[in-house]
Amino acid sequence: MDLVVLYEFISQQLSEFIGYTAFINVTIGHILMICVGLFFINLAITKQYEPLLLIPIGFGIIIGNIPLAEDTDFSIGIFEEGSVFNLLYFGVQSGLYPPLIFLGIGAMTDFSSLLSKPKLVLLGAAAQFGIFAAYASSLILGFTPAQAGAIAIIGGADGPTAIFLSSQLAPEFIGPIAIAAYSYMSLVPIIQPPVMRMLTTKKERVIRMKPPRAVPKQEKIIFPIVGLLLTTFIMPTSLPLLGMLFLGNLLKESGVTDRLANTARTSMIDIVTIFLGLTVGASTQANIFLTQESLMIFALGVGSFIIATFSGVIFAKIMNFFSKEGDKINPLIGNSGVSAVPNSARVSQQIGLQYDKTNHLLMHAMASNVSGVIGSAIAAGILLSFLS
Repeated sequence: MDLVVLYEFISQQLSEFIGYTAFINVTIGHILMICVGLFFINLAITKQYEPLLLIPIGFGIIIGNIPLAEDTDFSIGIFEEGSVFNLLYFGVQSGLYPPLIFLGIGAMTDFSSLLSKPKLVLLGAAAQFGIFAAYASSLILGFTPAQAGAIAIIGGADGPTAIFLSSQLAPEFIGPIAIAAYSYMSLVPIIQPPVMRMLTTKKERVIRMKPPRAVPKQEKIIFPIVGLLLTTFIMPTSLPLLGMLFLGNLLKESGVTDRLANTARTSMIDIVTIFLGLTVGASTQANIFLTQESLMIFALGVGSFIIATFSGVIFAKIMNFFSKEGDKINPLIGNSGVSAVPNSARVSQQIGLQYDKTNHLLMHAMASNVSGVIGSAIAAGILLSFLS
């Protein structure tokens, strides 16, 4: 082989090598999305906003925006059938991951605060108004009814429910809807307080609520069975989510399945959260994610989340008109009707302590918070029934 042939051979191989690198295929969109992923990771580490979610999602966004050469036979990307990431993404596309997360949530949730004061379930119901307001707005903006239903559920601030519903109604928008839902769940401490302060007076913010009553064990055991029957008889399409939620809670409260309950609320939910966050993040490839529809989904999502907070606080104030003195509700817990557990309940507690350092609202807020989880699942079932 003479030098000319050797030079041509090396040049050809080098050219092919460069063509396979991400440097030659990167676009401004890829760089922008990588910056978004870094921003999520920064929020998780420096602000500690939902780090268990934002770090896998942020890293997944970076993975999904490493540009691959076109027209290759490699099966690497998340949308390439048979790739490892595509196999993991099946849990998102099929709606498998959300029920497993609901099982873990049920195994770690104490419904005592709700059982102690059942009327606070109304706050969880009131907060779902944001979902239906977003549905109407989505239709006005030109989305199909099925797409509008999937977008609207962002207002419930429940990531798993949003993924489950979008996988059934609008799989083409799973990425933007999931990212929007989890983003707003993480940004609860930023989005909700201004709305809460705007709608309440100083006098209302220091209302003291009666301490929750002690709930007997038997009542805790009966609740998941009765809750399952009541909610799923009303809306059977909520069964995949609520069935797993109440099963997890029964495992916890029965006292005879500690191993199963511990697995559900620790190892299993952690594994599913990693896969879910990573694959949802990786699905946000720039050429698919950076569209006008995605931007509208984000705008509709934040609007519905604000409306949900607004309606929860306002409904708490309305309930006070019909409550006796000494049995009033502190309207600061109205924000926790959205199902961002336990972030929105913590916000209720933190804002309340700013105005009275001895007034602890957390347990009361958790009642409406867990009601919001149930409410958003029922709302998802309603949308699925009418739109699928």
